[in-house]
Amino acid sequence: MPQPVQRKEHPLSIRLPDADIAIIDRAARLRGRSRTDFMRDAAVRAAEDVLMETTPIRMSPEGFDAFMAAVSGPAVPVPEIVELFRRAAPWEADSPTTGE
Repeated sequence: MPQPVQRKEHPLSIRLPDADIAIIDRAARLRGRSRTDFMRDAAVRAAEDVLMETTPIRMSPEGFDAFMAAVSGPAVPVPEIVELFRRAAPWEADSPTTGE
């Protein structure tokens, strides 16, 4: 007798107001995704964020000592970041003349 095929996907149904659907559909179109793909990605990303916030990080005492030494030492400037902060923001930079 053939073995039943196990489904690897599970249907999920939620009720949403029209306004929520409109926002989701608009965002999905902007990303070039279907509503289902967009919502699945958003839900999985949100779930991963929650899990990352609540998952303890375990390390050996030696690893913890190395970590604490790295974050407790004096700050070292990163030349690329220093240069970035010296530049004017795009909205502050001189704009090209418009001929006025």
